[in-house]
Amino acid sequence: MTFSPAVVATGPASVDELLADWDGNDDLWVFAYGSLIWRPNFPWQERRLATVRGYHRSLCLWSQDHRGSPERPGLVFGLDRGGCCRGVAYRVAASEVPATFQMLWLREMARGAYVPRWLDCHSRQHEPVRSLVFLLNRRCGDYAQGLAEEHLLSVVRQAVGHSGPCLDYVLQTEQALRDNGIHDDRLRDLVRRLVQAQG
Repeated sequence: MTFSPAVVATGPASVDELLADWDGNDDLWVFAYGSLIWRPNFPWQERRLATVRGYHRSLCLWSQDHRGSPERPGLVFGLDRGGCCRGVAYRVAASEVPATFQMLWLREMARGAYVPRWLDCHSRQHEPVRSLVFLLNRRCGDYAQGLAEEHLLSVVRQAVGHSGPCLDYVLQTEQALRDNGIHDDRLRDLVRRLVQAQG
């Protein structure tokens, strides 16, 4: 199955556009790099460790709802340009694709912080699979660029949203990565400093 680059170059406007080249019969893949690893909330047939090249996991998006508030925004992960990112690729059965992709659209696209793209996900044991990946939209108003580490640590320690503390979100993500054998040295060091501050 192939997907037209022109459809996704600037981001599709709807799930129908996102799936414009899908034949309705093939299973599709979704790449997870943050909370989707430990809370996908959709049915999947297979999961495998995979790497997306050209982008890296970063606490680079302000959250004024789930992990923060308008008065005290928190931070959530995005895939920013440069490097590579190790995560989890989920295979979604064809019969579940319409409902799953609609749910993902509502979950990830509400604030315009992400651009959905079809990218190759690489793994050691398998051929690359074309997967839906939500990339950071640097043009969105929630892009938190170039935060000093002390400021970032302070934000994570203090922010709380309706999905819980920002600190819990960061710790759960780092734990999920370790549970899956994924090494993110920068996030590990960040968590070490956060835990030391708690002690």
